[in-house]
Amino acid sequence: MDMSRHLSARELLRYTLPSIAMMVFTSIYGVVDGLFVSNYAGKTALAAITLIMPFIMILGTLGFMMGSGGSELISHTRGRGDGELANRYFSMIVYVTLGAGTALALIGALAMRPVAQMLGASGQLLEMCVLYGRILMVSLPAYMLQYAFQTFASTAGRPRLGLYVTLTAGLTNMSLDLLFVGVLGWGVAGAAWATVTSELIGGFVPLAWFARPNPSLLRLGRPARDPAALARACVNGSSEMMAVVAISVVSIIYNLQLLKFIGQDGVAAYGVVMYLSMIFTAIFEGFCMGAAPLMSYQHGAANDAEKRSLMRTSLAILGVAGAAMLLASQLLAHPLALIFAGYDHDLMALTETALRIFSVSFLPMGVSMYGSSLFTALGNGLVSAALAAGRTLGLEVASVLLLPRLVGPMGIWAAIIVAEAMAALAVGALINWLGPRYGLRDRRTISEEQTKAPAPGHPAAMAAPLPKR
Repeated sequence: MDMSRHLSARELLRYTLPSIAMMVFTSIYGVVDGLFVSNYAGKTALAAITLIMPFIMILGTLGFMMGSGGSELISHTRGRGDGELANRYFSMIVYVTLGAGTALALIGALAMRPVAQMLGASGQLLEMCVLYGRILMVSLPAYMLQYAFQTFASTAGRPRLGLYVTLTAGLTNMSLDLLFVGVLGWGVAGAAWATVTSELIGGFVPLAWFARPNPSLLRLGRPARDPAALARACVNGSSEMMAVVAISVVSIIYNLQLLKFIGQDGVAAYGVVMYLSMIFTAIFEGFCMGAAPLMSYQHGAANDAEKRSLMRTSLAILGVAGAAMLLASQLLAHPLALIFAGYDHDLMALTETALRIFSVSFLPMGVSMYGSSLFTALGNGLVSAALAAGRTLGLEVASVLLLPRLVGPMGIWAAIIVAEAMAALAVGALINWLGPRYGLRDRRTISEEQTKAPAPGHPAAMAAPLPKR
């Protein structure tokens, strides 16, 4: 696709649809894990996965950082017309991601038991956490590559590649969940091995595809040896890494608060809410992932008019999507809770209530997530990281710690509503403040606003000096 031309709302949706579908399907096969574990292995097994998953996500965040930061670097370089250097940057980032993933997998396997104990696990719950987590370390490098390649597929002008690989990996995971957990009864170990197999497909199939001679805009080959460019990619992608780290830390705090105020059922219900909300938030994530290379390209080409058009169209699409998600969540809360926890009436009722409260956050969530993606695409990783950290580590942590004390245990589920609403307001303020610097606001319009005479009665008019006689 020609990334330099103007895109209507319909064309923008068509371009980002493969990324959206890819992220949604990735979430769906994660949901299938939870569905099989909950119904065949029980709520203790579901609670174990919910407890240890944030630590596994933290280990894999480097893949998010390399994918988003590397995409900006590569797209910006291509926008300046240097395709060969873009290929060398791409190769450098992929090789660094693979090496770092191998080292982190070894560290994670050794740290799994003490971390699980720190998170509050004991007895059978502890053993399940350690078993599940250590098995997943087998595919951690592939998991990191998978998320990096999901972004690089759009950067290479081949968004469907990521979709096809994700579909293959997801179908493999679901089939093996049915076999290992449903038929053979392997419990959390079966769910873990199914996930490992799917992640190996998701990470190494794109690696082989980009390594062969192909007509793609990107190709693996001789890497650049440019520490400064690698550092730029890391700093710029740190916002996406920070977002995942923050979400994982927040999940840990949620679990600790739920164990304190509600007990193990609260952790199990939170697991269901997280699995289901991943499907909805994946729409936002996929759209931001697909749209970011377009913004980076136009930024490299210094096309301010198209940047403004992309931003306005994106915000409109995300607003409509958020309203639709809220409506769907309210309508589907009961049947979804029944599917996951129908075997336990109290757990089902708690899950339904949590879903109905949590889903209100979908209204502002698209805007708050787009803000971080936007500033990453524009090369301002610091602002992007501040938005990501403030949205979760700041606002959501404060809310989840304070609201239960003010309104009781149900305040835990409402914490994300407060955080997302305030983050969306912060995004609007930053676009208004920094917009002229990046061409997101028309300078002529701003100049006209600043020079426009104040209306009669306005404080500025009343303070103006009287004309000389």
